[in-house]
Amino acid sequence: MAHTRLAKVIHWTFILLYVYGIFKQVNDISQLEDNRLLIFEVIFASVFLLIVIFRYFYMRNIVTMHASTVAVHPVHKFIAKSVHTSMYAILVLLPLSGLMIAFLFNQGISDGPLQSVALGAHEFAATASYVLIALHVSAAIYSRIKGEGVWSSMVPILKEAGPSENEYVKRIAEIENVVYDKISTTLESLMFRGSE
Repeated sequence: MAHTRLAKVIHWTFILLYVYGIFKQVNDISQLEDNRLLIFEVIFASVFLLIVIFRYFYMRNIVTMHASTVAVHPVHKFIAKSVHTSMYAILVLLPLSGLMIAFLFNQGISDGPLQSVALGAHEFAATASYVLIALHVSAAIYSRIKGEGVWSSMVPILKEAGPSENEYVKRIAEIENVVYDKISTTLESLMFRGSE
């Protein structure tokens, strides 16, 4: 089952907005002395934040990997859901910390502990967003190679024809499921011991 047209529009529009944000980012806080730039940054961060929040509430009831045409291990679903949730959290922190930087700067606070915390949070969110998005894209490509159907539900090109028949891909998928089974068994064992 493919994502809705609105989900696809939000997804791809957000990607363009994120990439634009990376390329137009402020390299030095002193650049915010330009009032037009400061206003633009506040508007951009606010729009970015609103889109992330709207996307979260629109997508939250959609089951992770709902478009998969093959059975998905519960551990795999949990990992995918965790990455998605982490991405939302980081992509909310990114504009919020940017807005805090702008607010403090507008109040005449260009350095000191408050600005350091805001800058640190912003840098952390930016770095974490790169890592999580790279992980998300890598997982999407891997899913495409396996032919699970998830790629085709969101990406308009290189549609999958079904599960891969490549022996190497099938073997890697089998190993992946064995790892998920071991993780599941270990977690169940730990939870059982904890309940005793």
